[in-house]
Amino acid sequence: QVQLVESGGGLVQAGGSLKLSCAPSRSIAVINGMAWYRQTPGKEREWVASVVSGGATNYADSVKGRFRIYRDNARDTMYLEMKNLKPEDTAVYYCKGVYRSRTYWGQGTQVTVSS
Repeated sequence: QVQLVESGGGLVQAGGSLKLSCAPSRSIAVINGMAWYRQTPGKEREWVASVVSGGATNYADSVKGRFRIYRDNARDTMYLEMKNLKPEDTAVYYCKGVYRSRTYWGQGTQVTVSS
C-alpha cells in the first residue's frame, strides 16, 4: 500500500504561478504511472500530465507550454510547476501513482485562479 500526499495549492491571480508537490509514503522509485489530474464540481476528473520513471512526460493540450511535471528521485517527490495560470485552471488537483498494479490517489489540493 502507498499514500500520496499533495501540497502547494492555493489562491493566485491569473498569470501567476504555483508549484504542487506529491510525496509518496514509499520510495518514488517503486511508484509507476505517476500523473496529475484535476477536477471541478460537476465534471469528470481530467488528466493533466504524466511522467514515467525515465523522465519522459506528456501533457494535456490545455496545459502544454505552461505546466511542467517532473520527478525528483533524490527528494522522493513529484512536482507540477504551473505558470501563466488561467481562471479555467481552477480545480482540485490530484496526484496519481501505481504501486504493484494498484492505482492510488492523493487527497487533492485546491488551486484557485482569480481573474
